[in-house]
Amino acid sequence: MKENENKDGQGNMPQNKVDENSKDRQLDSFRQDNTGKYMTTDQGVRINHTDDSLKAGSRGPTLMEDFHFREKMTHFDHESMPERVVHARGSGAHGYFQPYDDSLKEFTKAKFLTSPGTKTPVFVRFSTVVGSRGSADSVRDVRGFATKFYTEEGNYDLVGNNMPVFFIQDANKFADLVHAIKPMPDNEMPQASAAHDTFWDFASLMPEINHMIMWVLSDRAIPRSFRMMEGFGVHTFRLINEAGKGSFVKFHWRPKLGAHSLVWDEAQKLAGKDPDWLRRDLWEAIEMGDYPEFELSVQIVPEEDEFKYDFDLLDATKIIPEELVPLKPVGLMTLTRNPDNFYAETEQVAFHPGNLVPGIDVTNDPLLQGRLFSYIDTQINRFSSANFAELPINRPVVPVNNHQGAGFMRQTIGKGKVNYWPNSLGGGCPMMAPENQGAFVHYMEKVEGHKIRARSQSFNDHYSQATLFWNSMTDVEKQHIVNAAHFELGKVETKEIQERMVGHFSKISMDLAKRVAEGIGVEVPKNFDQKSTGNYENNEGSKKMQQGKSVKESPAVSMERNKVETVKSRKVAILVEDGFDCNELTQVRQALMDAGAHVKIVSKLLGMRKASNGEKVKIDKNHVTTGSIMYDAVYIPDGEQSIAALMKEGDALHFISEAFKHCKTIATSGHGIALLERAFVMGVDFAGKDSGEVKSHKGIITAGNDADADEFAAMFLDAIKKHRHWDREEKSMVPA
Repeated sequence: MKENENKDGQGNMPQNKVDENSKDRQLDSFRQDNTGKYMTTDQGVRINHTDDSLKAGSRGPTLMEDFHFREKMTHFDHESMPERVVHARGSGAHGYFQPYDDSLKEFTKAKFLTSPGTKTPVFVRFSTVVGSRGSADSVRDVRGFATKFYTEEGNYDLVGNNMPVFFIQDANKFADLVHAIKPMPDNEMPQASAAHDTFWDFASLMPEINHMIMWVLSDRAIPRSFRMMEGFGVHTFRLINEAGKGSFVKFHWRPKLGAHSLVWDEAQKLAGKDPDWLRRDLWEAIEMGDYPEFELSVQIVPEEDEFKYDFDLLDATKIIPEELVPLKPVGLMTLTRNPDNFYAETEQVAFHPGNLVPGIDVTNDPLLQGRLFSYIDTQINRFSSANFAELPINRPVVPVNNHQGAGFMRQTIGKGKVNYWPNSLGGGCPMMAPENQGAFVHYMEKVEGHKIRARSQSFNDHYSQATLFWNSMTDVEKQHIVNAAHFELGKVETKEIQERMVGHFSKISMDLAKRVAEGIGVEVPKNFDQKSTGNYENNEGSKKMQQGKSVKESPAVSMERNKVETVKSRKVAILVEDGFDCNELTQVRQALMDAGAHVKIVSKLLGMRKASNGEKVKIDKNHVTTGSIMYDAVYIPDGEQSIAALMKEGDALHFISEAFKHCKTIATSGHGIALLERAFVMGVDFAGKDSGEVKSHKGIITAGNDADADEFAAMFLDAIKKHRHWDREEKSMVPA
């Protein structure tokens, strides 16, 4: 190799420059549009007939020499790869990440986090954990939130979840966890659900799981949308700056739309009405230009403060309360494009928490350490090859130069005689890069100790943060946790398992334990003392933490206390039949659209509906294909004939009463007020039908015939911003 062949004028190796479109440009050569093209075989031979196999006579046997049939059928037979053991059902999107400024330079040399002028391409995959690829989106489950950054220094993967903690502390228990939570081995039931004996048997015998159980029973486990879901790196990682100094870090994604959830009844119904609910919501939002935005924030702990708290930073079942270490916003990720092909991109994307770039490294978290092996092994199993990194969606946007070669489905065509290091025949190339030219250098950390199967004693507190989570919830959120426990444990057939779980709840909160026990028909065990299953070793770190900093509650973990109020991208259903008030509908619909909401007009049948003034509107959805569970709010315009027809439609009455049951905003005027009363909308102070007043009560907006239309629309929009109106959640009398 010539001395200056790949160097700039100062003798430095050139830096790789990327921008937000670099991944798209790289993928362009792999994209294919068949429009106007002749069909060919995989070898490029044109085909003149693909409907019949080659036979010995029209009724004779198929001939072995039919290469087109054999190629076509063989490819079909092998189109499906093994699905992921966990996170099988996923949805993905392309976008970019851009840091706000260079303030993280103090802590890391990772360029994509410290170069505000750079838009780094990303691909994000959201997923459920437990269910198969064919399961429903809206099940109660943890959601994966994995981001692949195509940086100028190579690919970096932040492989996290929508909850900041995990079920277990050591990866050696991961197989047991997944075996327990998956369908039971004898009958392969239930699908995509933890509500069965084997999971709760495992959970009741593993005290370390208690904090995560509280998150899973909360509304976090049934997100309204991937766009309205927080993401967390879960583990404590390490940032390294140019001077080689390390700091501990936790990563957080915060959606700009805020974190919002479904209600459980709604989630169950969506699983049947539209099992692709979250996938469809993400796809349609991007297609309509409602690009999801997530702010990346970090919690940074100096190395010297490692033992400052009453929990271990390396314990994946613990959070760092934001009241102790506030979040530092560092940049914004925007998802701008849907995949061109689900299989080639969303299904074949391969993540690995060990895909690191200079400036970011792992820690000794025993769960993270196990993931560093598990992910690469899983990908090799799925792809039947170690060459999965060569697939277009997994390729970095910078050159790859190494001596990896051969293997199933190898795509790179290596040139030259040399495929080993060291070498002289290849000029010593590819060369070793010095650290000042972007080489990854592992963080230097002193490690010593006996070979032992044990955990640090500092991991042995399994209840404090579960209690912190419970204490941090609003009354509404607490009741939802209790309701979820009633459902989950109500499906458990073994009383001893139910009693053990209630025993754990009694160590979290006696109030929680009593309310759960009452719902599943068991007693709260007296003096419950479930011994930990772990083998814990006393160590210096645990002694230092005994008097460390702690908090009794953390409002930051409550969705209700941190609700973002917005109408943007909310979905509103308008119920009409012939004879509706066209002027009112037009005015309210325009106000909704101006605020960024998406409106669908719903009627008994598709086609056109005629207003009282003779104008017509197109119906977007009929009652057979949609339901209130698919909307954030409902509006019924006035019109005596239209309201009279809706009064006689069971589907319309159900639509309204169900929206009322799910605490959604409902608005109507004039004759529509009687429709609300007919639909069992109870305990609400309605406006007078013939008055000029507008009333907003418990998320129900009503207006008299002579009311101000602008005031009505403004109050409707303000109510939609609240997302839910929990003050009417006592709904046992609502028949929906």
